[in-house]
Amino acid sequence: MSLASRVFIFTALAAILGSGMGHAQQSANSILIEKPFSRATPAGAKVGVGYMTITNKSATADRLVSASSPAAAKVEVHEMSMQDNVMRMRELSHGLPIDGGKSVSLAPGGYHLMLMGLKAPLKQGDKVPVTLNFEKAGKVDVTLDVEGIGAQQPGGMSMPPKGEPMHKM
Repeated sequence: MSLASRVFIFTALAAILGSGMGHAQQSANSILIEKPFSRATPAGAKVGVGYMTITNKSATADRLVSASSPAAAKVEVHEMSMQDNVMRMRELSHGLPIDGGKSVSLAPGGYHLMLMGLKAPLKQGDKVPVTLNFEKAGKVDVTLDVEGIGAQQPGGMSMPPKGEPMHKM
């Protein structure tokens, strides 16, 4: 095999393996964080969000008790839920429990991080550092990839503006 062929194969493998590296981060303390992302915010917005999947690889239950970020004055763990046909959002003041061997999704319409008092608008393509604080596992540093304003998941999948179809034919 020629040197050029080996360089091409190495470059292709590095691109394939590196393409998912920003979407999974793991602590040494048995907490796995997958697909951490945020949404871009309009100019002047003081609140942003954080989403991800948290897996507790330990057999023992743990709890996400708090979070912080240099990008915001305060980060809170929140839950959205329907009560009496009204969507409500509240801070989980006692944290978010994660059973041993289970995963919890922080996703639009459910659990999420609220980044309050943003120091600057979040722009698509930005990287936002966040430290998650777990009751047993301790601190886990993650980086939120900032997607478009309406992103529903990492990789830029967005909801269309109100009144437009999901797919145009």
